[in-house]
Amino acid sequence: MPTPVEETPAEAAVRTLLREVGEDPDRPGLRLTPRRVAESLAFLTSGTGVDVDAVLRDAVFHDAYDEMVVVRDIALHSLCEHHLLPFHGVAHVAYLPAGRLVGLSKLVRIVDAFARRLQIQERLTTQVAEAIEHHLAPRGVGVVIEAYHLCMIMRGVEKPGSRTVTSCMRGTFRRDPRTRAELLQLLRSSG
Repeated sequence: MPTPVEETPAEAAVRTLLREVGEDPDRPGLRLTPRRVAESLAFLTSGTGVDVDAVLRDAVFHDAYDEMVVVRDIALHSLCEHHLLPFHGVAHVAYLPAGRLVGLSKLVRIVDAFARRLQIQERLTTQVAEAIEHHLAPRGVGVVIEAYHLCMIMRGVEKPGSRTVTSCMRGTFRRDPRTRAELLQLLRSSG
């Protein structure tokens, strides 16, 4: 038997969970699992400690550009807060500037910061839109997220291929059907 190594509370909890599901956490294939799971969960929830204000603080700049900015197909992975099972998909983020722009990579970082938390897709969609609205004060913000939830695919209703789509439209995207239609057409053309 290997020399015992002091476990973190998270590792001890995983060891207990393994025992509760009928496994032997000391068998060769599982010996390092408590550490791996603890490290994995720390990474998958690392957005909890991210200050979105700090991400955007030095990335906003003034410019007269006033046409739609869209970043499509931002890959995302998150954990459902109800079952701790992953959901994954893409986010599409758009805004209509009103004198303030942000570096495009920061839009991706906003999605990651909110996705890497225990989350529900509906809240994630709104949080991304609210952060952009707060920092850029644009004429409009639109966020659409399409995701596959393992809690629906692997358990419960067990429906592989079922995709959940959520949206949050603010400002012009909410008030003006033509602007919203333009955004949705741009998203449809993404294939």
